[in-house]
Amino acid sequence: GGRQGWRGESRGSPQQLAERYADLAASHSEALRQREEREWHNARLRQENARLRLENRRLRRENRSLFRQALLGPGPDKPPADPGEEAEALRAQLGRLQEKHRRALRHLRRCRAAGGSEASGAEDGELDELLLEEDEQP
Repeated sequence: GGRQGWRGESRGSPQQLAERYADLAASHSEALRQREEREWHNARLRQENARLRLENRRLRRENRSLFRQALLGPGPDKPPADPGEEAEALRAQLGRLQEKHRRALRHLRRCRAAGGSEASGAEDGELDELLLEEDEQP
């Protein structure tokens, strides 16, 4: 018979053992393939991560440079901006911001009317003040 003890002795026919061995070999090969695929994928992600870090550093430097330029104003090679044009641009920007503020307050008012008040007590008081201010404006 093919049934004997477990210490190195067979437990099944040679054909069954060969099939089990083939299954184990196939499983092992698949596990190795998946491992190689994961390693390749991880290497690709590490490269992408390094590229994104460099891009992030470049963008931070660019932002700092632009911020410095905005703080310091035009350089010696650039003519100073016309105060009238600058004032007009700032008025236009203020108008856009005020309109955004009005739309946001109208949205909050609609949310509150619909019973969706999610603000805390302190935020609620601040919102009441803003809504009153907006009502008082012409």
